[in-house]
Amino acid sequence: LRALSPGPDPRPPTRDIVLHLTGNMNRFMWGFDGKKYSEAPEPIVLRHRERARFVLINDTMMEHPMHLHGMFKELENGHGEYRPYKHTVLVRPAERVSFLVTADDVGRWAFHCHLLFHMEAGMFREVRVV
Repeated sequence: LRALSPGPDPRPPTRDIVLHLTGNMNRFMWGFDGKKYSEAPEPIVLRHRERARFVLINDTMMEHPMHLHGMFKELENGHGEYRPYKHTVLVRPAERVSFLVTADDVGRWAFHCHLLFHMEAGMFREVRVV
């Protein structure tokens, strides 16, 4: 995919947020960095108007369509400033995917796998824009 025009925010990211998608199909446990939502240490906090890069590394044997509410994701797929805007980003098994976000809207936002049975089993985090 390639956007028709460059994105509106040309700033580079100020930091990387690296998250491993983890789970066990036999025990049906899913999460980020080996922890389900109820065990997550704290929300992921972004400052208002911050530009950040999310790096997702899929350590599972399943695809995960990852969705972050409240902001578009600019998929880093080799097209430079013509990164496509996505609502949901598919992360295949053993794949590493990165995207940029600009934290435009203050609030508490859900970040989760769009396979709802994975989300309900723990692959969910809160992203807080302050």
